[in-house]
Parts: sequence; C-alpha cells; structure tokens
Amino acid sequence: MLVELFDFNDPRSVDAWRAIDDRVMGGVSRSRLRHDQAGHAMFEGEVSLDRNGGFASVRSSPGERGQAGATTCLIEARGDAKHFKLSLLTDDGFDSINYQASFTTMGRGWQTISLPLSAFRASFRGRDMPGAPALDPASIRQVGLLIAGRQAGPFALDIRRIGVA
Repeated sequence: MLVELFDFNDPRSVDAWRAIDDRVMGGVSRSRLRHDQAGHAMFEGEVSLDRNGGFASVRSSPGERGQAGATTCLIEARGDAKHFKLSLLTDDGFDSINYQASFTTMGRGWQTISLPLSAFRASFRGRDMPGAPALDPASIRQVGLLIAGRQAGPFALDIRRIGVA
C-alpha cells in the first residue's frame, strides 16, 4: 500500500523544506524547493565547483514519516537528465547519517521512479558508512533531495509526489 509522504500539488507542501548547500563548508552553490503553480514542486538551483563546492540539497523538516514493512520509495518526477539522490534520515539531526539512493530522470515526461529501500546506502558528509545499520523504514523522519557528483551548472527537477510502499 502506497503511503504518500509528500504531495506537492499543495502549495504549502514546500514550506517545511530548507536548502542545505555546499555553503555549509564554504562553497557557493545555491538551491531551493519551490511550488510551481502547475501543481508540483521544483528543486532548482546552480551547482558551483568554486571554493571546493559541488553539491546542492534540500531537506524536509522532521516528522513521522516511517512506514513499517515498506520496501520501496517512489518519486514522481521529471528533470533535465542529471543524476540526483533521494535521502532518507532516521533522526531529527542536521548532521547525521543519510540513507541515499541515486536516480536519473530521462526526457521531459513525468516518470514514477521506484527505489528499493535495500538500495539506499548509509553515508555521512558524503562518505559511505559501510558499518551502519540497514535503513529501518519505520524510522524515517526526514526526506531530502541532492545533486552532487561534480555536475556544475544550473539544474531543475520537478516533483509531484514522494511516497513509500
């Protein structure tokens, strides 16, 4: 059964998200999540490699988002063929372990991207954490979107919804 974590048709759905860009370590990349009047969110900005930067991200505020027994995360999106990551966090901290899975959008049409929760890998500050416990879907508290991997330049990712099943 699909449990919708975020439905971006509602303009207020983006209010609980904030940017966490490479500025936290001296970079100059910028991003934001905003509502588009067409009824979806837009994760947009520009990644810069200046000043040892190279990533842009947004993250939801903490909340009860876990779903015991979930095996898949679904994101309905369209984008500019860049590589993105979806992050799931199991605590309310700012600087904590992220469980991340990569995805790429193709073309300009809407896609429902299915990410098995078993594909989410633990990382901390961009580094893999091989000894971390597996992601517990019942414990999901925060959700994030990230673009990195030296993909300098402007980016845009449209998102209709994020859910788990």
